[in-house]
Amino acid sequence: MSIKLTTLDNGLRVITDTVPAVESIAVGFWADVGARHEVAAENGVAHMVEHMMFKGTPTRDAAQIAEQIENVGGQMNAYTSREITSYHVHLLKEDTDLALDVLSDIIQNPTMPDDEVERERGVILQEIGMSLDTPDDLVFDQYQETAYKGQALGAPILGTSDIISNMSRDTLMAHVERFYTPQRLVLAASGNLDHDYIVSKAEALLGNLPVHEGRDAAQAEYSGGEIRVSKDLEQSHIILGFDGLSRHDDDFYAVMVMGTALGGGMSSRLFQEVREKRGLVYTVFAHHSPYQDAGQMLIYAGTGPEKLPELVPVLCDEIMAIQNNITAEEFARAKAQIKADMVMGQESMMRRTNQMGKHLIHYGEVPDLQKKLAKLDSLTIEDLQRAAKRVFSTKPTLAGLGPLGQLESYDKISERLAA
Repeated sequence: MSIKLTTLDNGLRVITDTVPAVESIAVGFWADVGARHEVAAENGVAHMVEHMMFKGTPTRDAAQIAEQIENVGGQMNAYTSREITSYHVHLLKEDTDLALDVLSDIIQNPTMPDDEVERERGVILQEIGMSLDTPDDLVFDQYQETAYKGQALGAPILGTSDIISNMSRDTLMAHVERFYTPQRLVLAASGNLDHDYIVSKAEALLGNLPVHEGRDAAQAEYSGGEIRVSKDLEQSHIILGFDGLSRHDDDFYAVMVMGTALGGGMSSRLFQEVREKRGLVYTVFAHHSPYQDAGQMLIYAGTGPEKLPELVPVLCDEIMAIQNNITAEEFARAKAQIKADMVMGQESMMRRTNQMGKHLIHYGEVPDLQKKLAKLDSLTIEDLQRAAKRVFSTKPTLAGLGPLGQLESYDKISERLAA
C-alpha cells in the first residue's frame, strides 16, 4: 500500500499517498471541526474562520499568501462542511517545501487584522445574500433546518446576516485556539513525495499548535416535518427527505447503492421516469449524505408549479417501488457507478488527499480502497431493499420553495409513503 501514516509526538497525524508517476503534490490540513460544532450564538464562525485564515500571519499578509502559491503556478483553496474544515494546495512537486511552509504558517499563526475582519465580513454577507437569491441552494438550508430543528447540524454553514454582522475577532481567534489542535488536525498529502520527508518537515514546522481541548458536536436528533416558503419564482423547488444512516452503519454501503439506483444518474429510476418519460423536471436526483452519528436520504426536484400535482405522486411511487423491487441490472449498474467513481477518483491528487484526510478523521484509520470495493461487491439486492425500508419508513421532511399552491399537504404525502 502506498499510503503511510505517522503520528507526531504532539498528536498530529501525517498521512501520505506516494504516486511516483505524477509531477505534482496535493497537500493540506483537515480539521475535525465544522458547522455542527458551533454554538447557536456563533453560527457561521467555522466558515468565517476558514476565510480569515488566509488574511495574514506575522510574516505574510493576505496578498503575499496568495502570491507565493500562485507565483509557482499552484492552486490554493479551502472549504467548510458540517463536520470538516480543510485548507489545501495543489502544485508541482518541487514546490512542496513552499506549500508546507505557507500552510503551516496560516494554520498556526493567523493574525486576523481588524481591517481584514471587516472586509471579509462584507464578503461573507455578500455570499449569504447570493445564497438567498439562489433558490436551489436556499431550499437545502431550509430542509436542513427543518430536519434538525434547533440544532447546530440544522443551522446554515454560512451563518446568518445578523450573527456574521456582529462576529468579533475574539470569537474567531477563540475558535482557532479551541479546535485547531494537533489531536483534531490531519496533514494529508498525495503525489510525487517521500513520506519521511513530509513527516520531518511537519515536525520542524508545526511546533506552535495550541493544546486546548475542543468541543464535541451534539448528538444529531432528526425531527422531520415540513417548511413551505411561498415565493414568486419560475419554478417550485421541492426536497423530500428521510432519516438516513451514519457512515458507520452496517447498511451504509447498501443505502449508498440504493440511492444511486433511485436517483444517481441519467439511467436512474427518477431521471428516467420523472424527466425522460414524463418531462416533469429539468433536475431531479436522490442522494444520501452521511454524518458521524446520523445521515439523510433526500430527493430534490425543481419543476413548474403546474406540474406539482403529477410530480409528487410519481416521486412517492418510486420511493415505494424501490423498497420491494430492484432488478439485477439496476443493482449491478449502481454498484458499477460507485466503484468506478472511487477508482477513477484516484487519478486526481487533490481528490485522493481530500479522501484520506476526511477518512482518517471520520474512521481513525488509513483508507483502504480495496476494502471499500469488497464491501460493495458483497452486497445483495436484499441488502438494498432492507436499507430502503429502513430509511423510507422514517418520518419525512418536506421543504418547498417557490409557487406552492398546488403542492399536496404534508399529511397527504405522508399517507402516500405509508401505503
